Formats: sequence, structure tokens, C-alpha cells
Amino acid sequence: MSLSLNQLIESKGSEIFSISPGSSVFDAIKMMAEKGVGLLLVMDDSKPLPVGVISERDYARKIILQGRRSRETAVADIMTSEITYGRPGQTVQEGMALMTDGRFRHLPIIEDGRVVGVLSIGDLVKAVIKEQQFRIDQLETYITS
Repeated sequence: MSLSLNQLIESKGSEIFSISPGSSVFDAIKMMAEKGVGLLLVMDDSKPLPVGVISERDYARKIILQGRRSRETAVADIMTSEITYGRPGQTVQEGMALMTDGRFRHLPIIEDGRVVGVLSIGDLVKAVIKEQQFRIDQLETYITS
């Protein structure tokens, strides 16, 4: 039993939070806090896919450590523009490998040229733990039968 990224999106929900590249970093961080997320997609209305992502890590490294002001800095100035995407048919293990190799904690899932959800490393770890517990339960039932 190996869960797909699509199954995780279906169980978690596909709500996506985004911000425009011209918005202030302050507004982005405020939105992340309000929504309880660590990443926003950066969307340009003229493009179907994100032009970047902005994360708490971007904020820490590119605003705080560089002495910039979040109210005066545009999202476009600090966003990460190289995005790695997952595909719905990939397994949780494949998604974790992408995130581990790329050293990032959020994976947008793309299908038919659009983002259908965003998964965090926490979402994937929870799925792995759940899958392992299921296997343990099956083995215990087999042994005691």
C-alpha cells in the first residue's frame, strides 16, 4: 500500500493560497500567519502557473538577515522562482525524495498545467507514519491469528 500524492491532496484538501508578485512581503507574511501556512504561491494573473513561491524561509534569509523592511519590499524581490513540482500519480516516497534532494519543505502538485494542491513535508511524514502503523497492525493481526 503506497499512497499517491493525489490521495493526500484528496484527504487534505486542495485549498491553495497565493499572492501577487507586487504585494509587500509584510502582506505575504501576514497572510501566511492568518492561514496557518508556511508558503504562498506567487501568481501573476496573466500566467496559469506560479511565477514563484514565498516561504517563511525566504523571509528569514532575505528580509531579516539582510536587514530589509518587509513593508517596503515586494514579494517578487525575495521569492523563489525555481519551483519543483510533484505530480498526482507520484508516491509519497517519491514526493519525499524530491523534497529531501531539493532541501525544501513544500511541494506544489501540478496536473494539466495547473496547481491542484500544495503538500508540506509534515503532510508526507504523517502519511508515512499512518502507512507504517497500518502495516504494523496487519502484521500483529497475522501473528496473533
